[in-house]
Amino acid sequence: MSFLREISPLVKNMFLSEKDVLLRLAAQIEAEIQQGERKDYIEVLDLSSGDLHRGGIKPITFVRQVLAACFYPALLEDDSLPLDVKERADDLLRQCDGESVDSCGITKIKHGLSKFITRRDGGVPSSPDDIFITSGSQTALMFMLKLLVQSKVPCQTGVLIPVPTYASFTLALEDHGAAIIPYYLCEEQGWTLQVEELRRALHAGRRTCNPVALYICNPGNPTGHIQSRKSIEEVIRFAAEERLFLLADEVYQSCVYREDTKFESYKKVLSEMGSTISSTVELASFNSASKGFMGECGLRGGYVELVNLDPAVKEHTRILFSTRSSPPVGGQIALDLMADPPKPGDPSFPTFSEEVQSIKNMMRKNSCRIQEVFGELPGFSCQPLKAGFFVFPCLHFPPRAIKWAKKRQMEPDMLYCLQLLEETGLHVRPGCEYGQRNDSHHIRLLHCHCCMSDVNGYLIENKLNHAGKCEFIMTFYLTDFIVVFSCQILTKLQPVMLTIVDIQINCKH
Repeated sequence: MSFLREISPLVKNMFLSEKDVLLRLAAQIEAEIQQGERKDYIEVLDLSSGDLHRGGIKPITFVRQVLAACFYPALLEDDSLPLDVKERADDLLRQCDGESVDSCGITKIKHGLSKFITRRDGGVPSSPDDIFITSGSQTALMFMLKLLVQSKVPCQTGVLIPVPTYASFTLALEDHGAAIIPYYLCEEQGWTLQVEELRRALHAGRRTCNPVALYICNPGNPTGHIQSRKSIEEVIRFAAEERLFLLADEVYQSCVYREDTKFESYKKVLSEMGSTISSTVELASFNSASKGFMGECGLRGGYVELVNLDPAVKEHTRILFSTRSSPPVGGQIALDLMADPPKPGDPSFPTFSEEVQSIKNMMRKNSCRIQEVFGELPGFSCQPLKAGFFVFPCLHFPPRAIKWAKKRQMEPDMLYCLQLLEETGLHVRPGCEYGQRNDSHHIRLLHCHCCMSDVNGYLIENKLNHAGKCEFIMTFYLTDFIVVFSCQILTKLQPVMLTIVDIQINCKH
C-alpha cells in the first residue's frame, strides 16, 4: 500500500488543461505515424508554442559558439572559432572559474544587463543592484508574487491581469493564493488597454479582495499588440492614483516588426513623467533570452529589474532571491550575449547581423502575410499584428456549431483545435486557454515558423504537383458545416518564409 495517502488539495484540484489534452493527442498521432498507421499526412506541424528553434529557426551562430567554448574550454584552442568568440568565452569563464556563483546572478553579467537597459532607454540610469537574474523571466515573476501575495490575511490579495493572457500565469496566481481580477483588452481596437476598463475591473475586485498589483504584458501574448506611449502613461497614472505595484512583462520587446511602431519600456516612460510619479510608482520589469531573435528557450535565462522599491523591501527581496539555487550559468551567458552582441568591426559581426536580420525579415513577412490571409477568410477576423510571435484570430462559428460543441461539454474553439489536429496534423491552441469574452472564440498560432520541410512533406504524401502552384485540401466536419483548408504552396519560397499561405473557411448555417 502506498505510504502517500493524502495529497495537497491544490494538487487534487488541478485539471487536465486544453494544452495537455492537445499535447497528448499530438504525441499519440506522432506515434501512430511512426508505426505507419496514418496515411493522410506524414507529420504533425506544431504551431502551438513560442519556441523558435523548435519551429525550425536556426540558432544564432555567435551565441552557440560562445556557449560551446564555455562548456568545452578546449575549443578556445580551435582556430576555426572567431577571435571575438574566444575572447568572450574566456572572459565569461574567468567570472566563475568553476566556483559557485551568486544566487542573484554573476556580477559581471548584471553589469552588462544594466548597460543594456540604459542604452535601450536612451540613457535612463540602471543599477546592477536592482537586477536579479533567474532561471527564466517566469521564475522572476513567481518570486515577485511571493513578495506581493499575503496568504494569511482575512482579505485575499488581488492581482489585475489582462484577458487574454497565457494560462501558466493564471495558474501561478492560483497556486500563490491570489485573487484574479480580469480586465479585458479591447479587441475591436487592436487589443488596446483602456484605463476605463482597468477602473471597472479594480472597483469590481475591491468588493471581494485587496488589489495590490497590475500585470501588463507588452508586447502582448497572445494578441501581438503593443502599447503606445500615451497608453503606457495612462496606465502609470492609474497605478499611481490607485497605489498599485506594476508588473511589466516585456519579454517580446525585441520582436516589433511594424515600421510605424516602436517599443518603449515602462521604466523609460515612468522616468520621464515628472518626479511626483517617477519617484513613487513601484515597478518590476521582466525580460528573457527565450524570446526575441535569440529564442534560447531551453537555456532558462531571465531577469527582473526593480524600480522605486523601498530599501527595506529591496533587502527582503535580496534575501528571498538568495534562498534558491543560482540560476543556470548557460542561461546567464545567453543573457550576457543578448545584452552585448557583436559590434561593427568584430569578426563575428557580419554573420551575426545577417542572421538577426534574416529572422526579423521572416517575422515581418510572415506577420503581414498571415494577417492578409485571415483578413480574407469568411468566418475569421484578425486584428493588426505589431509584435511578438503569435497571431490570435477570432473564429465566428454558426450558432448550431456552438450548440453542438457545448452538448459535448467542450468549448467550440477547443473542439475546433482537436479536430484540426486529428484530421490535418496542424497543432494550434484554443482561445479558451487564454481567456476571452463570453461568446467569442479564437485560436493562437505561431507565425514565426520555418515550416518548409513540413509542407513539402504534405505535398509528397498527398501526391500534389511539385511545380507551380498546388492546392492541398483538408476537410473536417463540425455538426453540419465543413471547414476547408486550402494551402497554396508557391515555388521558390524563402527558406524562412511561412508557407501555409492560404486558409479558407466555408460555413454552412
